[in-house]
Amino acid sequence: MVRGHLTRRGLGLAAGAVLLAPRTARAGSNRLTIAQTQFGPVRLSPDGPVLSARGIPYGADTGPLRFLPPAAPPLWTEPLDATDYGPASPQRGGEPNQSEDCLRLNIWTPELHAGSRPVIVYIHGGAYSTGSGSSPLTNGARLSARGDVVVVTLNHRLGPLGYASLARLTGFARAFRESGNLGQIDLVRALGWVKQNITAFGGDPGCVTVVGQSGGGAKIATLMAMPAAVGLFHRAVTMSGQQVTASGPLNATRRAEVWLEALGLTPDRIDEVRTMPVERLIEAAGATDPILGGSLYFGPVLDGRSLTRHPFWPDAAPQSAHIPMMIGNTREETLAFLGGDPANAGLTWEALPARLTPSQMRIDVAPEEVVAWYRREHPGMSPDQVLIRAATAARSWRAAVIEAEMRAEQGSPAFVYQLDWASRLPNGRTGAFHTSDIPLMLDNVAAEGSGAVGPAAQAMADRMSDALLAFARTGDPNHAGLPPWTPYSLERRETMVMDLPPRMADDPRGDERRFFGRIPYIQPGT
Repeated sequence: MVRGHLTRRGLGLAAGAVLLAPRTARAGSNRLTIAQTQFGPVRLSPDGPVLSARGIPYGADTGPLRFLPPAAPPLWTEPLDATDYGPASPQRGGEPNQSEDCLRLNIWTPELHAGSRPVIVYIHGGAYSTGSGSSPLTNGARLSARGDVVVVTLNHRLGPLGYASLARLTGFARAFRESGNLGQIDLVRALGWVKQNITAFGGDPGCVTVVGQSGGGAKIATLMAMPAAVGLFHRAVTMSGQQVTASGPLNATRRAEVWLEALGLTPDRIDEVRTMPVERLIEAAGATDPILGGSLYFGPVLDGRSLTRHPFWPDAAPQSAHIPMMIGNTREETLAFLGGDPANAGLTWEALPARLTPSQMRIDVAPEEVVAWYRREHPGMSPDQVLIRAATAARSWRAAVIEAEMRAEQGSPAFVYQLDWASRLPNGRTGAFHTSDIPLMLDNVAAEGSGAVGPAAQAMADRMSDALLAFARTGDPNHAGLPPWTPYSLERRETMVMDLPPRMADDPRGDERRFFGRIPYIQPGT
């Protein structure tokens, strides 16, 4: 198979170009399937029980367009041999195959015919700095076959390439005006591509569900407040990923200044970032964040242009009030971050307060008070268990509760779940930790990297993936494998506890919610 030739002509092709009907040919037992997109034909290949196409460009190479909004990809004429995942955005860490030519997406579909299937678009986590849509845990083949749906994963710009806010340092020069939210603008372009092209892959552009875990969920919460995203998706699922507030423009600018300093640049030399080796730009992102500590935080910015309000402050964005939403968290989120740290092994009550640092709880509260409260109200917990539960309750779970409350106040309540079913970390520790709902929700418990082990793993995945499929199809996650699931209200705080058996609970961990709710919560990074 020969990869299609990309050409430069047609960059301005109208977004509403008519899609040609997909063509299917059969040669013996080999099924050769070609879908026609507005940019060129794409060849799909068998992938287990479904068809897949990987690495499809939804935007042009961002290298020549560094710090500019994404452009349409070049047209191609020969069928694109879409058998390999596209590059991930340049980033720190060990993600393979990195390139600025990263605006690529992947599709799994049971069959090509006139678009009718619900579409699930999964947005990867890794905060706003790492990750890709190429993980075995997010492979869409099983979910596509299970639910007769079209599944899409994608890559977009990350870190300083996607979120360095340079506008104020350049007098809002056109070349940098949108730089603080380019990663989000990439997502808008990807969802626009889906709207215009997914019919050719058997999907319904009027029934698109966005799903994201961790940073992916935060990106979705931000999209729910972006005017450019209106009409591009119809349901939203956030898994342990929230964005109550975006970064303010002054804090974002201060971070950009520190990043430039790490590059050895002054603002009058800022144009040099457009031609520097990308490795230097990513390395400089390791400089110390002037607000949070740790490496530099890059995330959405309240820039008054692409993002004109905070996602969930002072209320839930009205533009998304009509969009059904599912909000999830895991009971021991921070076990994923703290459970493998040797410094936490054999933790004592005397040593615990020093481990409950502001970087762990992300709020201004005396750790001694926190420890005393848990020892009084939960006397059966060990010091290690208190570390995990307190860091979880004060940190990411707080934002999930705030978002659920805001939706309830808006009159468009969310379906809320809490994962209690325990997975296993590589070091053998068990719990419902951050990321442990990914293989369950996407029906990939046997995939590389899954912590869902044991004979009950598939039964748990059956319940969670069927909830996602029901929600994608109807906006309601109820199905025969769950007890009746009612939306979250401020009176009862209804929550589906995902366990075996699953159960509905009113205000689970309510005492922790009330204890930490006395203390103002500030979204990390803002």
